[in-house]
Amino acid sequence: MADVRGVRTERLKEVLERINRGENPEKVRKEAKDLIENIDAVELSLAEQKLIEEGTRPEELRGLCTIHMEMLKGELEKLKAKVSPGHVLHTLISEHDEILKFLDMLEDLNFRIQKMERFDAESPDFPKLAHVAKHLVEAELHHRREEDVLFPELEKRGITGPPRIMRMEHYELRGKKKRLLELANAVSTMNFEEFKKELDEVAKFIIFNLRDHIFKENYILYPTALESLKDEALWENMRKTCDEIGYCCFTPAQARQPEL
Repeated sequence: MADVRGVRTERLKEVLERINRGENPEKVRKEAKDLIENIDAVELSLAEQKLIEEGTRPEELRGLCTIHMEMLKGELEKLKAKVSPGHVLHTLISEHDEILKFLDMLEDLNFRIQKMERFDAESPDFPKLAHVAKHLVEAELHHRREEDVLFPELEKRGITGPPRIMRMEHYELRGKKKRLLELANAVSTMNFEEFKKELDEVAKFIIFNLRDHIFKENYILYPTALESLKDEALWENMRKTCDEIGYCCFTPAQARQPEL
């Protein structure tokens, strides 16, 4: 089984290299889909990890993630059905649902603000922007639970590539989210055209990259964790550590409470 997995991982690695070289997109994407249909999340993670170890930049793996995304619609509900409220993964997925709502709100707000000709202190859109930005920054506790609790357990089992990519993306997004909050709080004192320009750049970066990040965690990282960490006692200890770190202001109450 290990040899078969190794062969498929090597084939997937070769296909991804061809995607990144821009070789015949339709043909290569079909080959990638055929391969992905027959592998699990752990194998995909191992293939990504092998590429990184051989010098591929993490951002170059997004071509494979995009193909994987197309094939995994509907899989998230199956994953959630395997874990109960209070389970570490159930809570993280529930928080992702809330974060995605904030991203939708940010997209709508940015669209409306870009059409404004001047700052209007009476407009409800600016307090809403500050509200969204505050909650995106508040997601730091979500990332801490991943980085301090979930990722180390995967790394102990040799799964180092995906956590490395996720940490890198957390770092990139952290600065952008803080800047979004700064902009939201400073709009009344800024040149409005300059404000709109920077808001558009920062908001679009966060919206695109955080949606992409959440998809990779939901459909690649979390299934890998569920397949790799089989000990229920370990998950319970992880949950207790998560409790000590704390939860976001938007974490659904049911998600953080274990079933009695």
